[in-house]
Amino acid sequence: MWFDSGRVCLDLMATLAPGDGLRDGDGLRLWFAGAGLVPDRTPLARVGPDWAAAFRDLRGDVETLVRAELDGPGAPCADTAPALARVNALAAGPPPGLCAVRDQEGHLVRELCGGVGCGALLAAVARDAVELLTDPGDRALLRVCEGDGCTRVYLDTSRGHRRRWCSSERCGNRERVARHRRRVLASGA
Repeated sequence: MWFDSGRVCLDLMATLAPGDGLRDGDGLRLWFAGAGLVPDRTPLARVGPDWAAAFRDLRGDVETLVRAELDGPGAPCADTAPALARVNALAAGPPPGLCAVRDQEGHLVRELCGGVGCGALLAAVARDAVELLTDPGDRALLRVCEGDGCTRVYLDTSRGHRRRWCSSERCGNRERVARHRRRVLASGA
């Protein structure tokens, strides 16, 4: 289920493909850890279906806004005002508090403190979406995977900005295998 798009809000969008990774609280817990939103040591007492539903709603709003940006300012698209209002409202909330604590070896590590709630985590992801969508440099690096049937969005931070796939190991490998098969068939071997 894990996908590193370069931004936590884009990682949230990626939970939709190939299956919904946010069906329940367990899937959401896995995503929190994989996306680095919640450090490993942070206790999450109650992550239930209501949390998963709230993150699915945010995912839909972020997807609406990001896809509209990819289409460009002059492209005809659905009205994004409701999605933008919901993301802005969530981003205005207080993010989770950070604490430095000592691990078992005595090193300082990051931990969320003060009772981690759904609203604070939603605020962190919504704030990331606002930062992405209002930064012209990052917006210019948004790409859609060119893999066959893949619609994942990622930030192209590669040298030369020529990255074509969301993952070289996943979509890139499929494309290379398909290209090889086409060459073998074309050569009559």
